[in-house]
Amino acid sequence: MRMGMHTDTERCVRAVRSKDARFDGWFFTAVLTTGIYCRPSCPVVPPKPENMVFHPSAAACQQAGFRACKRCRPDTSPGSPEWNHRADLVARAMRLIADGVVDREGVPGLAARLGYSTRQVERQLLAELGAGPLALARAQRAQTARLLVETTGLPMADIAFAAGFSSVRTFNDTVREVFALSPSDLRTRAAPRNAPPSAAPGVLSLRLPFRSPLNPDNLFGHLAATAVPGVEEWLPHSPDGVGGAPVGAYRRTLRLPYGHGIAALAPHPDHIACRLTLTDPRDLTVAISRCRRLLDLDADPVAVDDQLRTDPVLAPLVDKAPGRRVPRTADEAEFAVRAVLGQQVSTAAARTHAARLVTAHGTPVDDPEGGLTHLFPSPGELAALDPGTLALPRTRRATLTTLVRRLADGDLHLGAESDWAGTRASLLALPGVGPWTADVIAMRALGDPDAFLPTDLGVRRAARELGLPSTPAALTARAETWRPWRAYAVQYLWATDSHPINFLPV
Repeated sequence: MRMGMHTDTERCVRAVRSKDARFDGWFFTAVLTTGIYCRPSCPVVPPKPENMVFHPSAAACQQAGFRACKRCRPDTSPGSPEWNHRADLVARAMRLIADGVVDREGVPGLAARLGYSTRQVERQLLAELGAGPLALARAQRAQTARLLVETTGLPMADIAFAAGFSSVRTFNDTVREVFALSPSDLRTRAAPRNAPPSAAPGVLSLRLPFRSPLNPDNLFGHLAATAVPGVEEWLPHSPDGVGGAPVGAYRRTLRLPYGHGIAALAPHPDHIACRLTLTDPRDLTVAISRCRRLLDLDADPVAVDDQLRTDPVLAPLVDKAPGRRVPRTADEAEFAVRAVLGQQVSTAAARTHAARLVTAHGTPVDDPEGGLTHLFPSPGELAALDPGTLALPRTRRATLTTLVRRLADGDLHLGAESDWAGTRASLLALPGVGPWTADVIAMRALGDPDAFLPTDLGVRRAARELGLPSTPAALTARAETWRPWRAYAVQYLWATDSHPINFLPV
């Protein structure tokens, strides 16, 4: 835990002096003599300690009157890992803000999703982050605007509304205030280092940063091996704009607030190449957020691996392939449905069942660059299905229809605002949902980094071969020392097997 690290001045100064990129996104350095704010790894000569003040968010820096550094571009650093391993009000609020809720529904909508008053939400965000929800959303709009200005040829008016600004004037004023450059100047400065904008409308190519190390094997291997035909695919060679040969790309369709999209994601040593095709540019912020969440890019692998290395059995596994991430999802409801379909069947069978649902109930999409054909059907689309058409045992049909009905009615929430413990309890209350199903949904859909699968056959087999206890109760007791990162321990245990989920496709 590094909550409130910006208050530890001595530690922050050490990180800035050593240009330690591991702390990018944890805190921001505001320089009193220049009026700019930087990431800890900024390449310029560090200022004197007495000229540095530290803030927990870019929004707090901007509220204090500081501009973003033109060299280190602190707005492009990975997000704080805090929001991914906590389930309290502030963490859930930050996940929703990243998903664009404030822009679409305002602060009252954010508060309603969280079940608190607007005053409570604003007070807690101010206390921890030095900025309220409007300021945090504004900082995110500025980052999205910069990305669109620098990487597309869209007219500035279109960029203003795509980034979530209410007017072109507000867009211009915000960009000047945050970056000390006009939008046109931003585009001019970026032109020499950026590739020409894509001619295809709605297509954007960008880089998604992460904290090193990142092991792509099980991350992309899992997504490719379990891909639902029509919704997901692995291309051995990336489409143009996602790195090119010989790097492959995982591609999938996205259901977004204003339309739909297709994401192509390819692993590189220092970034994930991302190519987004969107029917509405207003969905850019949400699409990026969901891609980052899918690939667990805001994790802190050093903290995770250091904790797991304290177990002498796990230490060799971590040392052999550090930086494993938890493959998550871009659509929580979709994953819950797929988890039920995958109960007690093989990976291939689960894909077949899901593909049938997609063909029968999914929304068709066009994909000129690959073989994607549909959006995965929403709970509302599945709520009307005839259980008799499902080639499943009767009890699993009942589980699936109950789940989609609860999701469609809004009685069960699996989004970024979910309280992990409460949602897991709600899942276990559904007929036919046992600990394995609830925990795999908690791990991959809810994003709980401490979710554990002691009844999973692959986990138990790996435990037995490593000399760990293999019964669920005994293994759970042994795993206490792995907290709060047991979901990552599961990845290391699974990786001892030769299953295709553990290998980067070729």
